[in-house]
Amino acid sequence: MGKQAAAVALAMACNCQREIPEFKAEDRSDQTPVNSSGEFNLITMGACGVCKPCRKIAAGNHPDIIRIQPLGPFIKIDQIRALLQKLAMKPYEAITRVAILSEAQAMNAAASNALLKILEEPPSRSMLVLTATQKSDLLPTIVSRCQHVGFNPIPEEKIAAWLKDKHGLEQQAADILAAMANGSFSRAQMMVKNNWLQRRKWVIEEMARLSLQPIAHLFALAEKLSKEKEALAQSLEIMKVWFRDLIINQYDAGKIINRDVADKIENASQKNNLPDLLSKVDAVQKTQNRIAANTNLRLTMESLLIQLAQP
Repeated sequence: MGKQAAAVALAMACNCQREIPEFKAEDRSDQTPVNSSGEFNLITMGACGVCKPCRKIAAGNHPDIIRIQPLGPFIKIDQIRALLQKLAMKPYEAITRVAILSEAQAMNAAASNALLKILEEPPSRSMLVLTATQKSDLLPTIVSRCQHVGFNPIPEEKIAAWLKDKHGLEQQAADILAAMANGSFSRAQMMVKNNWLQRRKWVIEEMARLSLQPIAHLFALAEKLSKEKEALAQSLEIMKVWFRDLIINQYDAGKIINRDVADKIENASQKNNLPDLLSKVDAVQKTQNRIAANTNLRLTMESLLIQLAQP
């Protein structure tokens, strides 16, 4: 949806050292979210994009543009403490130092509380930008100290067209990735980079035959998934969409996401009633919440797969 691109563009706008004419929308030739090279457009009305600070920020090597991302599932308190130490010092060269906290909903309670005071009284010449999936995932005390800017999802057809042009995907694969990207170019790009389609195929095959497998297979599968920590979030999302498709298929088969396996969805959908499918979607969602709370991965996945395997 452009949250990261907007945060970087804001940092550029705050530190641009070249005067530019007043912005006019009709003068812009790059109205699309991505340019011809497949990179996100970062030049906005407040930044020239060619001066030294703009180029350093766009390249990600400006010393006063601080980027914080989750380490594993969380943004940890040590990361916030390190940020506070940097913000206590004067900027090296920036007009306005900008700290960008990506996926701010990944902050645990301790990290969130450590950030509160600096949010309420940020140092001079400093700005904090938090991006999150939705503000309800953040502590109310964090939300109350921030100015909110909403982003709308990019239409699926635009993402699909970009995936075809930039990455050479076939139409069906592009449509599936676009539907799973939830309106985000960056997420679609990440899914291509991480070979998400191949993982989806494997997870769907496991889900389609899960109820037929012995308990030993369920435990082995849980162990495999729990060891692949970086891919586990993707696998859980694929599971949730699979059961979502089984539900949707009972009402409007044309709106399923995994269209290339429509036959498997039809077969599995007929074998499950709506309350059971809703219960399985809920089980996957609760598992995602438990993992975010740092529970034991293997035990959590064993419990989930046993629930999902129930006929």
